[in-house]
Amino acid sequence: MKRLTGQAPVESISLEVQWSPIWEVILGIAGYTHRELRHTFEMDATWLAAADDMPKSLVTLLEEIEKTNFWYGMIMLQNEFEAQSVQEFSNKLAALSPSSFYEILLPYKGRDYESLRKDAAAENAKQELFQDYAAIFDNHEYFGGYVEKLGQYSQKEMSDLVVSTIKGWHSWISQQGCWKKWVRALEFEGQQNRSLDFSKPFEEIDRVTGGVKYLPEPSVWTVKMIPHVSYRPWLLENRTFDTKLFFYPIKDAFLTEPGEPPAELVRGHKALGDELRLKILYHLLKGPLSLQDISMHFKTSKTRLHHQLSLLKAARFVSVEKGIYSVNPEQVQSFSEKLTHFLDVKE
Repeated sequence: MKRLTGQAPVESISLEVQWSPIWEVILGIAGYTHRELRHTFEMDATWLAAADDMPKSLVTLLEEIEKTNFWYGMIMLQNEFEAQSVQEFSNKLAALSPSSFYEILLPYKGRDYESLRKDAAAENAKQELFQDYAAIFDNHEYFGGYVEKLGQYSQKEMSDLVVSTIKGWHSWISQQGCWKKWVRALEFEGQQNRSLDFSKPFEEIDRVTGGVKYLPEPSVWTVKMIPHVSYRPWLLENRTFDTKLFFYPIKDAFLTEPGEPPAELVRGHKALGDELRLKILYHLLKGPLSLQDISMHFKTSKTRLHHQLSLLKAARFVSVEKGIYSVNPEQVQSFSEKLTHFLDVKE
């Protein structure tokens, strides 16, 4: 008996570089309310300098966002809406049914937990369902508390908070002198990456984001890459059940004028301008270490070390994976070359 086997079509992930003023507003809110890491953000000094001009009503809203981590919900909603304006975001939010609203907001944990997530979204008046789903995020930095808070807010209460915060931040940040420059730079970045090579998705993700080595994940068929200024220098990752989101920092070249040092150079010198951080870097060059190892070696508290390591991570001299810190040798080696290039030193 002869058998004919039809070859199944090869499926590949879909890629998209997406930007809008709403993405930049939401990432600004996310960065501003991330108190533990805020000292490492490039925008921190600007935010502090302009803080006196920030309306008290906006300060109050941001404090609530910080307590609840609802910035994550804003990201999930914008991923769904792809809004280009505050009004469009507000209109699409108002059109959501309660079950759709909470299904978008509840973080994806995995196929094994989808029934719990969907039950909480469908029966959103039952706080105990949110508590049950929150319990599976015990080891996550903020998801557990975020999910519990979702169960305590009605759809109207959270919608009002989200829209008011986005409107307030947009109104405030768009008055700052840097806003128009950011918009031009982000528009240019989007235009530069309008055409992507879908036959080489992983190479394209690496190229566009400046170094993300993405590995396929179950059920993820779409990868969105969103350039930003407000969250620099960090790369932020999120995902839904079928979409991976990479928020990557826009290149220095799009934001600096001739004679102005690139932010990467300033950030690197700030990271190296401390005796303890230089010693940490020296020892990590000898081999990867855990936070406990570093703490024991330097007889220094983990809290202090966490601050020092966050600055080295922000400068990309150091990376961490599963609690183990290691040096990025290419970044260390290229740093002096970047300084020489900026100063235009002739050999």
